[in-house]
Amino acid sequence: MNISVVICVYTEERWDDIRAAVQSVRSQRRQPYELILVVDYNPELHLRLKREYADAIVVENTHARGLSGGKNTGVATATGDVVAFLDDDAVADADWLAAFEETMSERPAGSGTVVGVGGLTKPLWDTGERPRWFPEEFDWTIGCTYRGLPAERKPIRNVMGGNAAFIREVVGEVGGFHSGIGRSVQGRKSRPLGCEETEFCIRLSQRRPGSIMMFEPRAVIGHRVPASRATFRYFRSRCYAEGLSKALVSQSVGAGDGLSSERAHAVKTLPHGVLRGVADALRGDPAGLARAGAIVAGLAWTTWGYAVGSARLRVRGDRAGRTIDHER
Repeated sequence: MNISVVICVYTEERWDDIRAAVQSVRSQRRQPYELILVVDYNPELHLRLKREYADAIVVENTHARGLSGGKNTGVATATGDVVAFLDDDAVADADWLAAFEETMSERPAGSGTVVGVGGLTKPLWDTGERPRWFPEEFDWTIGCTYRGLPAERKPIRNVMGGNAAFIREVVGEVGGFHSGIGRSVQGRKSRPLGCEETEFCIRLSQRRPGSIMMFEPRAVIGHRVPASRATFRYFRSRCYAEGLSKALVSQSVGAGDGLSSERAHAVKTLPHGVLRGVADALRGDPAGLARAGAIVAGLAWTTWGYAVGSARLRVRGDRAGRTIDHER
């Protein structure tokens, strides 16, 4: 099984992070078939990377600006059987690709084929430690594995895009990643959107019944969390943006599939997290109340973002309908 590794990059401000990510791929015990660096509309960074990594495949994004376009370019460039994605500010453990390969080769009991695998993403806090108010149930806001996901290898609805692998041919069969969902940086300003991999995994499962996404906790990476993302301000902004993104996902694949995991997380995991925080406070940890409060606030802001996003989509739909009627 040949594995192509794709790292999407966009700014020289992450130069040290990019070098660390590349080095972690080169240090794999199971070496990749090829390493592809996709540069998102940054000619200077493209030239610098081509000079620095002559042994890698360095290409410019030929699709729409943003992470989805970069991933689609990476898949189109890759020639391996499997395409593995690593964030440009993450480092992979030495057995990362070996774990992907083993899980991809698995034949689950019953019908179905493993077409995608997601790994365990751990936060690497620039501040040195997790903020005491920050609940593990919301580690998805910093691109990391969160409390509520399985602790063992198990099928899941969708993987997290910064630590994932897919059968290459399958990605093309279902149309790749939608550029209208997820983050797209225009200069230095960008709302922290996401969910491009969520929409992709659900759409893949809908179009190819029997396709299985597997969580593999042995495929470990560390994801850098800068100090700016360890603040409540970013936490709140990321939750709101997630709600906006989930509205787009629901429009694309339907609310039933688009919100199935989120409903379970909100109904089961988050209430337990609130109770855990209160219990921690009663046992002498005052930060427990802060974590409980952050869970409530995070859920509220995500829900509000979803409501706003859904309302905007309805307005756009109504306008489009009126335009069509007028043209008729």
